[in-house]
Amino acid sequence: MNSIIEEDIESLIADFPDWEKFRNKTVLVSGASGFLPAYIVETLSYLNIKNVGLNVKIIALVRNGEKALARFSHLRQYKFLSIIEHDVCDVFETEQNIDFIIHAASQASPKYFNTDPVGTLNANVLGTINLVKLAYNKNVESFLFFSSSEVYGEVLENQIPIEEHTFGYLDPTQVRSCYAESKRMGENICISWFHQYGVKAKIVRPFHTYGPGMSLEDGRVFADFVGNVVNGRNIILKSDGSARRAFCYLKDATKAFLLVLLHGENGQAYNVGNPHEEYSIRELANLMVNIKPELGIKTEVTLDKDNMQVYAKSTVSRSAPNISKMKKLGWSPGISAAEGFRRTVLSFLD
Repeated sequence: MNSIIEEDIESLIADFPDWEKFRNKTVLVSGASGFLPAYIVETLSYLNIKNVGLNVKIIALVRNGEKALARFSHLRQYKFLSIIEHDVCDVFETEQNIDFIIHAASQASPKYFNTDPVGTLNANVLGTINLVKLAYNKNVESFLFFSSSEVYGEVLENQIPIEEHTFGYLDPTQVRSCYAESKRMGENICISWFHQYGVKAKIVRPFHTYGPGMSLEDGRVFADFVGNVVNGRNIILKSDGSARRAFCYLKDATKAFLLVLLHGENGQAYNVGNPHEEYSIRELANLMVNIKPELGIKTEVTLDKDNMQVYAKSTVSRSAPNISKMKKLGWSPGISAAEGFRRTVLSFLD
């Protein structure tokens, strides 16, 4: 395991009191090789390895088996992890008992919103229907749906930090809305199945989350910036850099996800983000170039019109969460953007 990831997971395990709730349980994770859910797989796996008696079984549903085998190559020797190549848009059946389902399969990169909008929305709608039915059939203890802060749309400045009941403008006739609208529908699927059939569904809405293991080809600006620093290239701004975002380190976010899975209220949504680490894109670029000042990296501004035809630019100028609901579950983020992005860069150089 990457040394930075191992340090993060050791710290997370030491800081999380409820691992006993996973003893002898089976956890199904969809999209398991993706950036956010992979850290959950890593954490539960590490827990098994360090605490042999815990006996957590992990079913990792992935669309690309080869990618997953590479991502979890260091875990292939262990029988507690089952990697199954399966598209969640198709019905999944198993005779195994399942205690927890984490549905995180989704095309979250903006580069897909223009090029594959149908594929983007299918996992959030059809995939959610298939897995919530499975949750009902297996009578799971908890079902966790990974939504997104994109569901809020364009809210007013005086509504930021955004509370879970606040929603703004979102145009369903714009192709970029394929992601946000289908996440909204995914949430309502969860709520409807909880209301009508009692499925113990909870929802997390991650804001901008970064950390070790994220794809540097993701298409999101902070991933591009990390890739530039790792490769010793100047940081290229493809806008005026005025848009503001709140950035949350993956270790902090992972703890929040697990808290909601175990202790979140059924039928409720929870913001997961770090409102204390809000930066404009230009400010983030300046922070990134200072991570390794010895490289002499600079910030450049290039408005690339050809790129913008592929990349579906967000119309949201500022996004930051209100995390009062998560604080009631005992969570607050603790890692600054300066430290978190430093650790992220180091993880790619390890």
